[in-house]
Amino acid sequence: MTAFLSQLSVIVLYASLAVYAAAFISFAMDVAGRAVKVRAASDVTSAVARRAESALAREAGAAGQAGSGHLATMTKTANEVHEHITDVNFSRSQTVGMALTVVALAFELVADVLRGIAAGRVPWSDMYEFSMTGTVLITIVFLIMAKRYNLRFLGVFITGLVLVLMGISVTRYYVAVVPLPPALQSYWLVIHVLVAMGATGFFALGFALSVAQLMQARRETQIREKMPVTLRFLETLPGSNVLENLAYRVNITGFILWTFTLIAGAIWAEKAWGNYWGWDTKEVWTFIIWVLYAGFIHARATRGWRGSRSAWLAIVGFGAVMFNFGIVNVFFHGLHSYSGL
Repeated sequence: MTAFLSQLSVIVLYASLAVYAAAFISFAMDVAGRAVKVRAASDVTSAVARRAESALAREAGAAGQAGSGHLATMTKTANEVHEHITDVNFSRSQTVGMALTVVALAFELVADVLRGIAAGRVPWSDMYEFSMTGTVLITIVFLIMAKRYNLRFLGVFITGLVLVLMGISVTRYYVAVVPLPPALQSYWLVIHVLVAMGATGFFALGFALSVAQLMQARRETQIREKMPVTLRFLETLPGSNVLENLAYRVNITGFILWTFTLIAGAIWAEKAWGNYWGWDTKEVWTFIIWVLYAGFIHARATRGWRGSRSAWLAIVGFGAVMFNFGIVNVFFHGLHSYSGL
């Protein structure tokens, strides 16, 4: 029965990956559609402006005042058309992408539960299981925050990240179900690791927001300096200040969870190995991540590090999280060598 449930879990997980891929394509189509609509809006605005200038020229002289009124009316119409065309927060492709993401999450949850039943424990004791449950939480965090703050435009990044992480997991990290090592046979496995995965979900969303912030800030600079504007779809996204504030809130939540992860890990280490801190590679990198995000929060709150510097700190922090996950867990051996590989 264990082998059957484990294989069934893999099959359902592959189905989940297929749906995630479809969701990614839908979100990518939404991004492409935004660019097309912004270009169309710009064309309409330019055409109306040219017509208004022509009308003003014809009605100049004795009818100058009427011409000015005609110009104001046409300009207002152009602005309304531009706002209507670029208001694509709920495009069809985006709606389909969100629906497919929910379906993919449901499949992945089923695969995760089947793996847990097959193992007779929580499904996050090795790299394969950690990847599976971790991406579930990343998706859940995205769906909750997207509903609350209308962050659907980040769907292309989140589904892409999940596809990469799970693709690596099923091809490189898969291991058969095995009993837990003695050190992991503790309720702290449930608490410590689950909170760490939750923190990773918030850090991933904060990373996406910081990348979007840098892109938006570059576009805003191009507009101020009257340079050619690239990535026109960014016109449909919030401004860089809004994205920065959202990233700050999300990363603070992740930092609080990571702080608890660090404390819980020390308590668990004392119970398992007799000391709170052993300078194990995993412990050191967990602390490095905490310091990076603490520095991000402190610098932004007290030293006024706003804009690109704040965004780059958040990006470096998430890079450390991914290094901890994909490099330290796999290639560095120590007391925390539970990757199963």
